[in-house]
Amino acid sequence: MGVINVTPDSFSDAGVHLRVEAAVTAAWGMLDCGAAIIDVGGESTRPGSEGVSAEGELQRIEPVLADLNGAPLSVDTSKAVVAKRALELGVELVNDVTALRGDADLAGVVADAGTYLCLMHMQGVPRTMQDNPTYADVVSDVKAFLEERLAFAVAAGVREELVCLDPGIGFGKTVEQNFELVRRLDELVAIGRPVLIGFSRKSSLARILGDTESKVGTTAASIGVAVAAFDRGATILRAHDVREHVEALAAAKAVRG
Repeated sequence: MGVINVTPDSFSDAGVHLRVEAAVTAAWGMLDCGAAIIDVGGESTRPGSEGVSAEGELQRIEPVLADLNGAPLSVDTSKAVVAKRALELGVELVNDVTALRGDADLAGVVADAGTYLCLMHMQGVPRTMQDNPTYADVVSDVKAFLEERLAFAVAAGVREELVCLDPGIGFGKTVEQNFELVRRLDELVAIGRPVLIGFSRKSSLARILGDTESKVGTTAASIGVAVAAFDRGATILRAHDVREHVEALAAAKAVRG
């Protein structure tokens, strides 16, 4: 899954895709490099970020989605009105970081469209989620949350076979908790739905390399975790550096046989 942040304040690309032409060109480039789907988002969810209105979010992503007509697309949003318009423009997956908690109408939009849905775990909200992440056991707690939200989605009319799950790397977790989620990924895979891992460029990668100041991890470290997640059963790897991830995963797949 290639990442296109149509925002001025993303942690990973500092607004490089805020212009429509740049975002569209980058998206087609990622598809040419082997991405299976492109995730387009118009609201930053980096730690400490503030939200934007639905109108502002649509203003950013609508022209990008329109220009990418025919490409395999997901929309990174928690707003029903944004998701509805994105689906009208051909998006086939709604990637919701709130797991249907942010907008009471979103479950109905997804169910009515019969489209794919990704439910992500997040402790708190982006503005405060890194203040003091606390769990009894991070993997068990995240698993219980994802099971509950999956049941909620199905009860709301979303087809279970169209749902994937995301443990929310970096969303209300410490460095150690992020890596433990990947280390014990088999426990989340056991839920029975495809698991998405988005560790690409997260600051935890910089921390393990001794950099306590950087907000962005390296491509090499991102790939290392992606391969580890693949080996533990991850189905979808959300990445900024698509070509490098595709090549590394192809090699890992060849080793697996």
